[in-house]
Amino acid sequence: MKNLGLVLVFGLGFASSFAGAAEARGTIESACLRSDRPAANRVLCACLQQVADAVLSPGEQRKGARFFADAELSQLAKVSQSVTDKTFWEKWEVFSATAVKYCQ
Repeated sequence: MKNLGLVLVFGLGFASSFAGAAEARGTIESACLRSDRPAANRVLCACLQQVADAVLSPGEQRKGARFFADAELSQLAKVSQSVTDKTFWEKWEVFSATAVKYCQ
């Protein structure tokens, strides 16, 4: 329920905050732009950064940014038994679902 509230709050402020994003300014956005994914572009990467700013802490963004360069790291985090990794993965899933909703 807490995550749903976060998504709803994010959704209300998303449109107005996205309008000013024009250059790489965050960890996720920079990693996205450097990635070899064909769909990566300034608009998409800026959107991902906006979602990351709403959902993830700066440390979580740094950890998640590594996934753009090495997708295997995401699988390791997903299957980890560490409480820290489990907590991170739950937030990463909220980030992912929110990004799909707002950045397509």
